[in-house]
Amino acid sequence: MKVTILGSGTNIHPTRAAAGYLFQTDRPILLDFGPRTLSNLLQTGVDRHTIQHLLFTHYHADHFSDFIPFFFDAVCYSRFVTVRPGLSILGPPGTKRLFRTIFRTFPNFSDAPFPVTLKEVQGRSFAIGETRVTPWPMTHSDQQICLGYRLEYQGRSVAFSGDAVASPHLISLCRNVDLAILDCSFAASQPGGAHMHAEECGKVAREAGVKRLVLSHFYQAADRSNVVTQARRFFSGPILKGKDLLSLTV
Repeated sequence: MKVTILGSGTNIHPTRAAAGYLFQTDRPILLDFGPRTLSNLLQTGVDRHTIQHLLFTHYHADHFSDFIPFFFDAVCYSRFVTVRPGLSILGPPGTKRLFRTIFRTFPNFSDAPFPVTLKEVQGRSFAIGETRVTPWPMTHSDQQICLGYRLEYQGRSVAFSGDAVASPHLISLCRNVDLAILDCSFAASQPGGAHMHAEECGKVAREAGVKRLVLSHFYQAADRSNVVTQARRFFSGPILKGKDLLSLTV
């Protein structure tokens, strides 16, 4: 399994795209699609028209907004070049209502020349090709149901927290995974709400028995701190500070 970070920041970060991750198993799977991640996807060399599965953790704009140009491009490509394969969009409760509204509202979105399926997932695992995907509810915002995802392929596993605070659900999601990518929005010296800081990421990784930890989803204040050192106070395994276009083989 190959994982490429398309965006390791959040909102309008001066040097990082917002949240987005590309998983390559027997097929490409895109997880979240924040602003500027589409440009980074183009740099990976993966043909965007072969991507048939989009997973969303939640619908704050920093995890979602590049879907709009991606989909418009897919419609235009299918009309004027060649019809691309269908597209499956999976996310938390509320996914169907949101996307049906988008498709009704944006010009040319409602009559895409390829099939689009919408599925709301939470708590029950499912397969995408040979990849087993388990979505699990995280604690983030009172207004947004946010999911974390665990992907398992050929005996390897990756957990992605999405936006989350430390919780038993997050520890269960990450239990014994080969790689955990965790929301590290803040430095331990400047904690904030609805997200984890670096020390909390270290604690989650230790309690879950994670083999390797990647910190990601940085606000600028976290970028100015040594978040790896802070996480290492509680987790002794390998730790990486995520960056855009970092690729990892699991």
